[in-house]
Amino acid sequence: MKKWIVIAALLTASMALADSPPPLQTVPHVDLARYTGHWYEIARYPNWFEHGCASNATASYTVLADGKIEVINTCRTDRGKIRISKGKAVVADSATNAKLKVSFFWPFSGNYWIIDLAPDYSYAVVGEPRRGYLWILSRTPELSDAAYSEILTRMQQQAYDPRKLVKTPQTK
Repeated sequence: MKKWIVIAALLTASMALADSPPPLQTVPHVDLARYTGHWYEIARYPNWFEHGCASNATASYTVLADGKIEVINTCRTDRGKIRISKGKAVVADSATNAKLKVSFFWPFSGNYWIIDLAPDYSYAVVGEPRRGYLWILSRTPELSDAAYSEILTRMQQQAYDPRKLVKTPQTK
């Protein structure tokens, strides 16, 4: 009887592992000097901390003297007001600079992994290992349909569900 319980437990564990996605892959290297600056949010997975952000979401990154990165996120709320959130990021993987830890509320921080990046740094895709968050960012308020489609294909290969993405309107 014990033998069957052990077999059943092993089968259950192996099925659970089979359903888990493969490890999330980051880009091989990020030049932080090129990555910093202003980004427009093109699309995102809905999340609790951007609740009420209706349009014009942006992120600005600045490397500080102590090596940390200042993060300033803005958006226009559904009531027309500008919301600003300030945080700090630290590099969590200095070999690639593709894995950061971002904190808006000390002592809590979250994974910020750069998982896709245009060779010219014109767009970037940010996610995290559990795949609960995803952002598509661009240096310009709009991204071509072709580039967006190619990003979606690569995100599917990374076990993200592109149907969950919500496009972020950029209004004047």
